[in-house]
Amino acid sequence: MATLPSPVTEPSAGPNPLAAIVSGAALTTIADVITTMEAIDQLLPDNDGLKWFNRLYLMVTRQVDTNPPAGAWQDPTWLLHLDVVFAGLYFRAIRQYLAQDTATPTAWSVLLEARHLPGIERIQFALAGMNAHINRDLAVALVQTNLDLARDPQEDGPEHTDYLAINDLLDAVMPQALEMLSAGPLGEAAEDSGKVGRLLSSFDIRAARDAAWDFAGVLCDLDGFARDAALSAQDVSTGALGRALLTPL
Repeated sequence: MATLPSPVTEPSAGPNPLAAIVSGAALTTIADVITTMEAIDQLLPDNDGLKWFNRLYLMVTRQVDTNPPAGAWQDPTWLLHLDVVFAGLYFRAIRQYLAQDTATPTAWSVLLEARHLPGIERIQFALAGMNAHINRDLAVALVQTNLDLARDPQEDGPEHTDYLAINDLLDAVMPQALEMLSAGPLGEAAEDSGKVGRLLSSFDIRAARDAAWDFAGVLCDLDGFARDAALSAQDVSTGALGRALLTPL
């Protein structure tokens, strides 16, 4: 099996415009999140793997903002707060990595170390980002949101109904996203050879989101060292999957 080449070290000299974007972001609304993602999208060149996860995430976030399910969100306060907290974890991971912070989640380091490497397809970067953000960050965002809003969501409650509705938005976005991520000779060759289908089958978004909801419940029942240990173990396993997703095909 092919292995990842050595990661490219981020340059440390001079101001980093990506760091400036994610450090200057004051997130209070979903519009703030979209503005920050748009700035990242405009900054990053096409040969930067982070661009393709960010572009996919931006597409989904715009859908959440403009296309609520029929009958509207059942608990928009909870859902939009979750979206802001969730995106904040993504921006924080970028800040941490660029600052060479040892607290950078492994799940994110795997992607950020590989973002400039050749031979990795756009869809791989997008899926590796979704892996890090859903499998590592989403449970953390759920716990924080419920603490912030003093909520105890149940599976038959409005919060979980809205949470599941995001799956339908993801389904709506994916055809357009796959067309975008398969652009260019490398992506077209991967799609023609069936590699894209195999990649997609290796990462089940709905199952990952269901697992994140359950893991948030586990974290809520833990505290102190036990919670940190559980999150650390989840981060390590998520990083391992990220490496597999980024292995040149």
